[in-house]
Amino acid sequence: MRLIFSIKPIFGLLLLLFAPLLMQAQNIQLTLGPDEIGENQTWTITITVSNEQFKTYDNFPEIPGFKKRGTSSQSTTNIINGQMSSSQSIIMTYSPTKQGIFTIAPFSLKVNDKVVNSPGKKIKVGPPIQRQQRDPFDSFFDRSDDFFGRNETEYLDLKDDAFLALTTNKDEVYVGEGFNAVLSLFVSENNKAPLQFYNLDKQVPEILKKIKPGNCWEENFKIENIEPESVTIQGKNYVQYKIYQSAYFPLNTEPVKFPAVGLEMIKYKVAKNPTFFGQNRKEDYKTFYTKAKVVKVKDLPPHPLKDLVAVGDYQLDEKIRSTTLETGQSTGYEFNIYGEGNISAIEKPKISSGEFEFYEPNVRQDVNRMNNRVTGTKSFSYFLIPKEPGQFKMSDYVNWVYFNPRIKKYDTLKSKLVIKVGGESTKNEAIQSNDLGTFYDRIESTDNTLQQTSNKSWQKWALNIFILLMLGASAYLVLKK
Repeated sequence: MRLIFSIKPIFGLLLLLFAPLLMQAQNIQLTLGPDEIGENQTWTITITVSNEQFKTYDNFPEIPGFKKRGTSSQSTTNIINGQMSSSQSIIMTYSPTKQGIFTIAPFSLKVNDKVVNSPGKKIKVGPPIQRQQRDPFDSFFDRSDDFFGRNETEYLDLKDDAFLALTTNKDEVYVGEGFNAVLSLFVSENNKAPLQFYNLDKQVPEILKKIKPGNCWEENFKIENIEPESVTIQGKNYVQYKIYQSAYFPLNTEPVKFPAVGLEMIKYKVAKNPTFFGQNRKEDYKTFYTKAKVVKVKDLPPHPLKDLVAVGDYQLDEKIRSTTLETGQSTGYEFNIYGEGNISAIEKPKISSGEFEFYEPNVRQDVNRMNNRVTGTKSFSYFLIPKEPGQFKMSDYVNWVYFNPRIKKYDTLKSKLVIKVGGESTKNEAIQSNDLGTFYDRIESTDNTLQQTSNKSWQKWALNIFILLMLGASAYLVLKK
């Protein structure tokens, strides 16, 4: 698919006649349209490149209150005192959708690998402009059909050679195994129907609401700019435009279903008898649809940890400060799992303390989404303290089980380190530190039946009243004597 150009060579002739009045201020120039227009008029942003060809340029910005109508091009060649200079322009035309004052925020465009900045501006859109008189030049350029005796241009709807598709790199996966889903527009290199993307910022979010499955973990590749890429399908050359790409990891055995969705495109009709001065293309719309897609999901083979293990192709990278320690001496130990798969789903390895005391690990993960793969690393950083002297294989204390869909088997990542520990045993010290004394030894012989204190409170009150009465009686007798 190529950008749509509307070229009027007469402009080049006029600019050539007035070339001495033109000055090239810079190599790449960004020009904004007028400050005020009527509701029935158009507004433009123009990129001009001097003395070089257009190679690449970013998408023109979306403007609130305006709708993109398409691009056109213009080229100019000047010969002054025997020296030739040239310039090319790409013009994006906008039409207002309503009246009001609209603000264009400052923006940047990358043109031929150079960044061009615009300060933005405010545009006032007023009532439709009524023409009071005919402009002879306007009649010459814009009403060329009347000039040549034709009242209406006939347009042809050329057959397009393009299709929209949602493709996956796998048709069947295990639970937890990742696969790529890509939504793309494919345009044949032999396509003659002019096509252009339209209103993607609104269409794509609505499409994603329909196609994103609810039973999967998603890793989005976040396509910011749609770039063309040459591909060959069944021996035929196409240009692929990736609109959306994600890796999905099924959470259960339900099939992953992608419904058919549509993308509306601008498709131009072409004048049957094109002229130098007339409108040779007419804007129209066409919606391209994908086919529904289903990815089957298989359950993992039987295993005691089937519902707990991660799925992917992983390897182990471990680090320790020192393999020679003393009992009671702490050291840092890293168990790093890296490879391809759902990095976020990786749980910490299984730890057997035994002759070592392990503290809860610090966890860090890095996820990379590139080259149609999701890879990364998940690191578990431990502090461990040896409690017994001797020589120990860390594989007896640290391991991590996972399922590898590439070989269709469960596998275990085990430590390969051997640690030598010197010093005295600290096991008895640990026991003594846990001895809480004879006070706590009485707990075993103490009645642990729950008593309700509220039921015995009246007895306490009665006893207190009886004592007061006895004291009062004694005082009376003493005073009487």
